[in-house]
Amino acid sequence: MAKPLYLTTTLPYVNADPHLGFALELVQADILARYHDILGDEIFFNTGTDEHGVKIYRKAKEEGKEPQAYVDEYAAKFKQLKGKLDLYPDLHFVRTTDVHHKAAAQEFWRRCKANGDIYKKNYKVKYCVGCELEKTDSELVDGKCPTHPSLTIEVIEEENYFFKFSDYQKPLLAMYTERPDFVVPDFRFNEIRRFVETGLEDFSISRLKEKMPWGIAVPDDPDHVMYVWFDALINYISTLGWPENEEKFGKFWGTAENPNAIQMAGKDQIRQQAAMWQAMLMSAGLPPTKQIVIHGFITVGGEKMSKSVGNVIDPLAIIDEYGADALRYYLARHTHPFEDSDFTMEKFKDAYNADLANGLGNLASRIMQLAETSLPEPVNVKAVPLPQEFTSALDSYDFNAAFDYVWGRIQSLDRRISETEPFKVVKVDAEKGKKLIGELVTELAAIDQMLEPLIPSTSGAIITAIMANKKPDNLFPRKE
Repeated sequence: MAKPLYLTTTLPYVNADPHLGFALELVQADILARYHDILGDEIFFNTGTDEHGVKIYRKAKEEGKEPQAYVDEYAAKFKQLKGKLDLYPDLHFVRTTDVHHKAAAQEFWRRCKANGDIYKKNYKVKYCVGCELEKTDSELVDGKCPTHPSLTIEVIEEENYFFKFSDYQKPLLAMYTERPDFVVPDFRFNEIRRFVETGLEDFSISRLKEKMPWGIAVPDDPDHVMYVWFDALINYISTLGWPENEEKFGKFWGTAENPNAIQMAGKDQIRQQAAMWQAMLMSAGLPPTKQIVIHGFITVGGEKMSKSVGNVIDPLAIIDEYGADALRYYLARHTHPFEDSDFTMEKFKDAYNADLANGLGNLASRIMQLAETSLPEPVNVKAVPLPQEFTSALDSYDFNAAFDYVWGRIQSLDRRISETEPFKVVKVDAEKGKKLIGELVTELAAIDQMLEPLIPSTSGAIITAIMANKKPDNLFPRKE
């Protein structure tokens, strides 16, 4: 029986072009979506763009554009990633400027306010525009945000609406205790648990419209717009048609007893995803997330990607030269699923040539060349159960281990060709040679089943070649 699965990435800000870090998150989520689809689950896979906030408003003004025109332009760039990265066909793309999302955010606000968790007060706070978060002195290093050290910490002093985050310390800690696998990996779960244990401060959830007009209007108060984080987090449920479509929401997001949503996010988002958003859901009387999977950052040559440094890697440029599957392969196999990982084009090219061009591509070509010239008809391959080593790796979000297992099978098959030399055997004993070649094709088909969620275009090309009993086109041309 098909089980519903809700899977979402975070929504990137549209104040810059898509970068490699978000491509990593998309690839990880897409592998999970395709894997569960193969298992027969019913998938709702969500991504999109976060389009409000002061960063975007200022960026649009810098470029002399209206905010809506600015976000329309950048949202289109992010939407390209669906085709470019060969993402799940039914991927849903939500924008926080969508009419329905705005209405859902306002209804969510009303529910939190009705629960007594929204109030207005004057305040003065230090604020990082890069994080779109308030900062305490203990979070700053030499007066700067450690995540965005090039940005000046701003001091905001005005009357805003606040969310009673401080009331949710005990409920959050109780949930963490009840759900020991709520955040993956464990060291990230420990990090958010320590944050909540030290005490929570109420956070601002609005901005004065006269100072920052680009946002969703606060219900019943035309002088305020919603703070970007409060608005953006609600996309996870507005995309399901909440609050009108209760059936779809209950099916995919789940219930309090059986939460069903898996969220993928970067390590800089853990506070927002695992604490702020969960408290907001509690306030609105809605079920929590089932699980939050946190990945690390991608550095380039040991440094954080930065426009000012000039080391930002464009994933679209890599795809244009090497293909989507080459990037999917590298991000999922050679980037740690949870820790920071370093990327250079030299490392990428070396892996491409060694593992894909000389490895998988060459193997598929050799086997199917033998089959085309020696077998009278295609091998009747059948689907086989996915190996436990492979499913266990994906069930625990260890994309490296899943790829390593598959590549172990690829290398073993390559050795088998060298040891049995079917190209020689078939010349002296046709039946024995054909049997050997048929076994090679059968194993290639079994490997291909595992490649389907990982590098889907290549998987499709291989199974098509097997069914046609033809050598495939060059899957991964070598790059000099």
